[in-house]
Amino acid sequence: MNKELFESLDILEKEKGISKEYMIERIEAALLSAFRKENAGNENARVKLDPVKQDVKLYKQLTVVDEVLDPATEISLDDAHMKSKRYKLGDIYEIELKTKLFGRIAAQAAKQVIIQGIREAERGNMIREYEEKKEEIVSAVVVRVDPTTANATLEIGKNEMVLFRNEQIPGETLQVGDRIKVFITEIKKEARGPSIILSRVHPGLVARLFELEVPEIKDGTVEIKRIAREAGSRTKIAVASNDERVDAIGACIGPKGARKNNITAELFGEKLDIIPYNEDTEAFISAALAPATVESVVKLPEGERSYRVTVADDQLSLAIGKEGQNARLAAKLTGFKIDIKSSRSASEE
Repeated sequence: MNKELFESLDILEKEKGISKEYMIERIEAALLSAFRKENAGNENARVKLDPVKQDVKLYKQLTVVDEVLDPATEISLDDAHMKSKRYKLGDIYEIELKTKLFGRIAAQAAKQVIIQGIREAERGNMIREYEEKKEEIVSAVVVRVDPTTANATLEIGKNEMVLFRNEQIPGETLQVGDRIKVFITEIKKEARGPSIILSRVHPGLVARLFELEVPEIKDGTVEIKRIAREAGSRTKIAVASNDERVDAIGACIGPKGARKNNITAELFGEKLDIIPYNEDTEAFISAALAPATVESVVKLPEGERSYRVTVADDQLSLAIGKEGQNARLAAKLTGFKIDIKSSRSASEE
């Protein structure tokens, strides 16, 4: 049994990354707890696991005293001297006990503590691993989809995590075996274990996908300045080049649109508007309303963050977008309130 125990520890360390030293400490504590439970907590003891000899030792500990008042915890100096003359008052005298003395109940209690130790170590490893990946994207494989809730269980590395329905792209139907990318938004440390919050609707997913696809973004030549997203429908992303020789929009689109198309495919066909960032507010608002063509942008006197945009009559519906989406995303991207008027309406005022 001892050999199997230590072989199991080697496997845990190799496959799950759980330190053998950590588990030895947990097992020693479990065996000690079991021993004390069998003896109503009235006896002192020490458990020692030796991974080299693959041995488990249990020692009953007695304090060397002049006069024994509690035989369960004390031994007289005279009796201790029968073993060694080196003992003196206050020393700890140890008697090795056979581990087979452990009863079934104590063994079960020890097993539960060991299992708990493994779970705690796994949770600790998971927290450390994914704290480093917070606000990053990871690749995942869909292993289960709940037919009632549509929550998807994903396999990420050696772990399984849940992508909740409200964090899935609207209209997207995930199937077992699908390979997808998800954005890690948060790591919660809860009593029942770490909770890794995954998302495919967070704007950060789009930003990280561009970083993967566009080398100029990864190396800092092109910078993502702003991003506004309505997942499953449309995203507007504002980019700027830190090198006048590099066209930021062209870099993001890629040869024959390949880079942009790859991201769109990952996002279940979501439309991407890539626009140039501009420190000039009027120019930025004008660009943000693409694909509509803007005639003029004027700051309104009643508010510091309000602007009137005028477009040709035939551009009005395009500027506003279906159900107001284009205007809404432009406002979110720029951070300004935008009032859109047609040329005819503006002239009548």
